[in-house]
Amino acid sequence: MFDRKLNMDSIFHEKQEGSLCAQHCLNNLLQGEYFTPVDLSSIAHQLDEEERMRMAEGGMASEEYRTFLQQPSGNMDDSGFFSIQVISNALRVWGLELILFNSREYQSLMINPINEKAFICNYKEHWFTIRKLGQQWFNLNSLLTGPELISDTYLALFLAQLQLEGYSIFVIRGNLPECEAEQILGIMRVHQQQRPKLIGEDEAQTSAGRSAAQSQADMTFAVEDEVVDEDEELKKALALSRQDIDVEDEEADLRRAIQLSMQGAVMSNKSSESEMGNMKLASQAAGSSTGGQRAGQNEALTAEELRKRRQAYFDRQQQQAQSNIPQQPDPKSSGGSGSMNPGSEEDQQQKPSQ
Repeated sequence: MFDRKLNMDSIFHEKQEGSLCAQHCLNNLLQGEYFTPVDLSSIAHQLDEEERMRMAEGGMASEEYRTFLQQPSGNMDDSGFFSIQVISNALRVWGLELILFNSREYQSLMINPINEKAFICNYKEHWFTIRKLGQQWFNLNSLLTGPELISDTYLALFLAQLQLEGYSIFVIRGNLPECEAEQILGIMRVHQQQRPKLIGEDEAQTSAGRSAAQSQADMTFAVEDEVVDEDEELKKALALSRQDIDVEDEEADLRRAIQLSMQGAVMSNKSSESEMGNMKLASQAAGSSTGGQRAGQNEALTAEELRKRRQAYFDRQQQQAQSNIPQQPDPKSSGGSGSMNPGSEEDQQQKPSQ
């Protein structure tokens, strides 16, 4: 029994090198290294010479001919691109013919695509092959890492999708050369567990993954920096708020102290007023107890006035007592013994007021 992996490995598949997709397309179709860039360049130069000769028939001095000579080749370029004419001439060597898939001639035949042998697809400057090997179809695009298995059901859908994407599709008519893969796959069918990827896709994914990881790391660092900055700003805000609270506390304490002092002053005033009221009541009571001699007077004597009057009375009594004591003459006094105590005159003047 054949190994299925060995069966897939038997398929010839050239991978993309530069812009030599036309060479890869032909060799993948023929399942071998049948053409080189030199071979295809030779075919392109031959086509250019044939076109030049046809243009020269109209006159080598004509404007059209001189313009044709100045234009670059339409069959090849320095990048490795080759035209459909080069591919067609290369296949003609093997007795193969190209027919446009969506042409009226071919569509009128109403042939099921699975009954064909191979297709060549072209979009802009890229060429690739779709070929049947044994009883199965394979996409032999040189941009893939390996052959891609295509089911019979999917083949028609795949071709329709390519047409919608702008591809030109050509049907291969004629007998393809024999190959090892045709013999092996004609005996046993293969099953593909994993589809091939585009060349460079793994590297692109790895690079994209690294870029994403680096971006994620940069974003993480940026978030951490922002968190640190936010922490610093939060600390500053808390410090400022504490200062504001302290200031507010001091102002509140000051207001409470002022309020308490004002309440104390009010209480003191009230107590002073109370004491003054009590003193007035006492003086009024004392004035009323002296008898009815002053009941008819409009003004009541206060305790201070009573005290002053009593003190004045005592002072007069003392001065009268001193005036009755004989005075000894002072030899140093110039007034002699005839001088009188001045308090006696005051006593004489104040006696009528008693």
